Amino acid sequence: MPSHQPKPATLPVQLVAETPFYIPATGMATRPRRTLKSNDTFIVVDTFGDIGASAGEADGLFHKDMRFLSRLELLVNGQSPLLLGSNLRDDNSLLSVDLTNPDCMSDGRIVLHKDLLHIGRTLFLWNGSAYQRLAARNHGDQPISLSLTVLYHSDFADLFEVRGLRRKRRGSAVERIEAPGRVVLQYTGLDRVTRTTTLTFDPPPSKLLAGKAHYLLDLAPGEMRPLFLVAACEQPDEPRPVGFTKDLLTARREAREATRGGTTVETSNELLNEILCRSASDLQMLTTQTAQGRYPYAGIPWYSTTFGRDGLITALQMLWYNPGIARGVLRRLAAYQATTTDPYSDSEPGKILHEMRSGEMAALHEVPFGLYYGSVDATPLFVLLAGRYAERTGDFATLATLWPNIQAALAWIDGRGDRDGDGFLEYSRAAEHGLANQGWKDSYDAVFHADGGLAEGPIALCEVQGYVFAAKSSLARCAAAMGRAEDARRFAAEAEQLRQRFNETFWCADLGTYALALDGAKRPCHVRTSNAGQLLFTGIVPNERAVELADGLMQPRFFSGWGIRTVAKGEARYNPMSYHDGSIWPHDNALIALGLARHGLAGHVEQLFKGLFDAATYMDLRRLPELFCGFRRQRNRGPTLYPVACSPQAWASATPFSLVEALLGLEIDPLGHEVRFRSPVLPAFVDEVTLRRLIVGNARADIRIRRHRRDVSLEILKSRGAKLQVSLLSSA
Repeated sequence: MPSHQPKPATLPVQLVAETPFYIPATGMATRPRRTLKSNDTFIVVDTFGDIGASAGEADGLFHKDMRFLSRLELLVNGQSPLLLGSNLRDDNSLLSVDLTNPDCMSDGRIVLHKDLLHIGRTLFLWNGSAYQRLAARNHGDQPISLSLTVLYHSDFADLFEVRGLRRKRRGSAVERIEAPGRVVLQYTGLDRVTRTTTLTFDPPPSKLLAGKAHYLLDLAPGEMRPLFLVAACEQPDEPRPVGFTKDLLTARREAREATRGGTTVETSNELLNEILCRSASDLQMLTTQTAQGRYPYAGIPWYSTTFGRDGLITALQMLWYNPGIARGVLRRLAAYQATTTDPYSDSEPGKILHEMRSGEMAALHEVPFGLYYGSVDATPLFVLLAGRYAERTGDFATLATLWPNIQAALAWIDGRGDRDGDGFLEYSRAAEHGLANQGWKDSYDAVFHADGGLAEGPIALCEVQGYVFAAKSSLARCAAAMGRAEDARRFAAEAEQLRQRFNETFWCADLGTYALALDGAKRPCHVRTSNAGQLLFTGIVPNERAVELADGLMQPRFFSGWGIRTVAKGEARYNPMSYHDGSIWPHDNALIALGLARHGLAGHVEQLFKGLFDAATYMDLRRLPELFCGFRRQRNRGPTLYPVACSPQAWASATPFSLVEALLGLEIDPLGHEVRFRSPVLPAFVDEVTLRRLIVGNARADIRIRRHRRDVSLEILKSRGAKLQVSLLSSA
């Protein structure tokens, strides 16, 4: 290679050193993927229903951060079948796949013409197990003799191995055929934990060999033969019969009971209804029953576990719709609040959990995320959610039980969280193996100066100061309602002091926005970012600046036509294909939309709503992903996807509900039994919105909002419980 050419390995080596937990994108999937989840178990299959049959994705059956199956592939006469169709039920309970046979050859002659055999493949998850039914039917007029082969394997890879981390040593694996229809795959890890996958075939295969189950079938014309398989993760050794239909009905019943009687949203626009339905189903699937209550796991495949920030923001987004989510999130995070100082886990007394992992690598401290606290914003968001939950529901009893946790969180915010005593909440990682950036934009290059140079810590992010302000403001109101007058005065005074200090220090008049952050030398990061947009949601922005800030966010450098970019076009590190430096995150846009509504900027809300609505109509399953690329919208083209985005992802799934809340300017007073709609607006493609079983204190209400050109009208369709008042207010 000529000496004047750059060394190609230099930049990648630097990036890997800075981002040890980076998720690599090594190639696109050759078959699209589908996901199912049930509590701590999830499965990623391709559209054929296979695992490991095609390259490019993290296929597998996963349970508690480990992969229990890495291959489950179906062959017909030794060949891959042909795909007719693949459909995920609207409620995410079931994947149905329709397959047929290809032309099968022997000695250069066709011995089985294509399309004579229909194979219905049905998959669902329940109780730590993956269930599969294969129904083979002969649609020809002659008998068919064929073989169906199921190839299986488990690498028992830790999720971080699947993400790309390499290990020097691993545990030992064995495979045992224990009965004609039963196989046990077992792995004893270096953590001395034995993990087991049990495969049960019903009826038993004609041949069962290591890694292969082989069926020989003779089908008369019109005959159908069902075959069943259950892959159980960490199940007892005692075998039990395959109860496909019974367990499917039980799984569906449990899912219905979890959402029975909840609030629903229906609109006059069928596409919007599909988006809302998909979002509600995804949130239901991601929400996991824990010892402390139901908790929305962050996303599949990489983040299907308890994440503090993600759970808290998702609960805030869904607070108007389902406040029960917040209760589960608060209780779980309170149970794991840090009580000791540990640099390895970035733990300090009072901090709220960032991430929890239960895999082998976490147990061995090969990754620091067993219980990891490297987040600067989870702690103020915990306090904020506690206050907003009490204000939304009137459940001050729960707030009272959380009061010691809130006090500990505030002690950290005002104490060790303020690294230099300047009144701002800052972060710097306690150990080199931890996350370098600890806000929601946690990429190594997400916090930078106008010249592109990376900021060095301790770093005070702008939106985090807004979270602290909003938390203390909400807590002041709650303390007053609880008769804690002294606490109320103190929280209100501290919030006001922070508001003044923040606006004096962070405002950049020449940019018309707030600095992204202050670095360790107290130099402002003079960069236009969406972080400042989230400040509108917190209430820390004075009204006279809110319009200027909002107008800037809707300019072409920020607003792509699909949504608001994380970094404005023209900034030093702007890259529309990056994770945090120019991409579009639906949840980020949702919080901005709520802030726009707070300041009465209904026109901006409508524009943002339309962009994200249009984007969702192009997405697979009408599902907003974790993020997508920030390229400018072009006529007759959909948005550009980000290759390794989680989908579904909790706060992205919650986004449509936040956007509805912002459109309607919805405010709920549980103690006064009042619902207020402040400057509501419906876009031209939505004539009406109906909210059913909206919780208002101990009352429930069905309310219809209708559009009349630029105005709206309200109608109470039904009210149960206490007498309800509904008000239509202007932003003034």
